Amino acid sequence: MTSPSTIERDFKRAICESVRLASEGIDRYRVFTPFLLDDGDHLAIVLKRDRDRWILTDEGHTFMHLTYEIDEKDLGRGTRSTIISNTLAGFSVRDEEGELKLDIPDEQFGDALYNFAQALLKITDVRYLSRERVRSTFLEDFRDLMTSIAPDRVNFDWHEPRLDPDGKYPVDCKIDTPRIPIFVYALPSDDKVRDATISLLQFERWQVHSRSVGVFEDQESINRKVLARFSDACEKQFSSLASRDRIVTFIQNAITV
Repeated sequence: MTSPSTIERDFKRAICESVRLASEGIDRYRVFTPFLLDDGDHLAIVLKRDRDRWILTDEGHTFMHLTYEIDEKDLGRGTRSTIISNTLAGFSVRDEEGELKLDIPDEQFGDALYNFAQALLKITDVRYLSRERVRSTFLEDFRDLMTSIAPDRVNFDWHEPRLDPDGKYPVDCKIDTPRIPIFVYALPSDDKVRDATISLLQFERWQVHSRSVGVFEDQESINRKVLARFSDACEKQFSSLASRDRIVTFIQNAITV
């Protein structure tokens, strides 16, 4: 059986001399690496025996750490989900109900630790997506939410076919109801809020009756004057997708009224 000192030497060879093991019981070791999370914590890595094999596991810490900043539901959808799935597949890491595990083949301890650490770092990097990637995720999350509320009633990127045949005044999501439609706008930026305001005012001039909803990526980031004009034109606003439950309740109630 491979000794802890031999395993530690292999870890040091693959990563650097600062890697160390700390025993936490029989055939269980905490692995300390130079890789840190943004709050200064070490990557959570445990080496332990699982029946007849050695494995590395984060014991659920990576996803738990991400949910401090990102809604757990959002990790399983859109761009974030794609990045996480591709990372797990690329490094042969298993996700077992939120716990990430990697088998160590043929006592290749150093190579396994290097791969596992890289996988954890890439997954935690979903919080640092570029502005355009974040915006893409917001729009994907918005569409997923609207579809989940009323899958048979939604029309994305809708425009009024008779009065606006060229689509100059688009609606991000039109939800049909028995009475009047609900126009829902996804609002990631000042420009988008301005466009939504212009569209709502134009619909008012045309006497196109609807209920209007604005869902912001981050309402606090919107210019105050831009937000004030939009508030005058829009019936209901939600500051971010973190208000998911309230958004669902409002729209479901609006559909049935």
